[in-house]
Amino acid sequence: QVQLVESGGGLVQAGGSLRLSCAASGRTFSMYAMGWFRQAPGKEREFVAVISWGGNNRYYAESVKGRFTISRDNAKNTVYLQMNSLKPEDTAVYYCAADRESRRITAAQAMVSYWGQGTQVTVSS
Repeated sequence: QVQLVESGGGLVQAGGSLRLSCAASGRTFSMYAMGWFRQAPGKEREFVAVISWGGNNRYYAESVKGRFTISRDNAKNTVYLQMNSLKPEDTAVYYCAADRESRRITAAQAMVSYWGQGTQVTVSS
């Protein structure tokens, strides 16, 4: 069992930066691919970024590529999402996710094993 707790959300002006954190419980954190999703009001939840268990492979949605960076610290059981050059359209609830299969995070979110409770990110224009 893995429990995920996100933090770091808030209100920021367009062009600003935020760093989200997701702390995971459990001894097997390093065995899981970790990802971030987001859901804007009235829209479906969408994939943002994923990082492999070892941190060597990362993949991003086109909408955030070049602006967001996902990273992880397995010693701290934590995954991060550094968000730069934020835009109003980045406003959403951001969710952390974990699964042993990174492909489920990128292409089959209904099958993802574990989810956090979400953290609100609001970007003002």
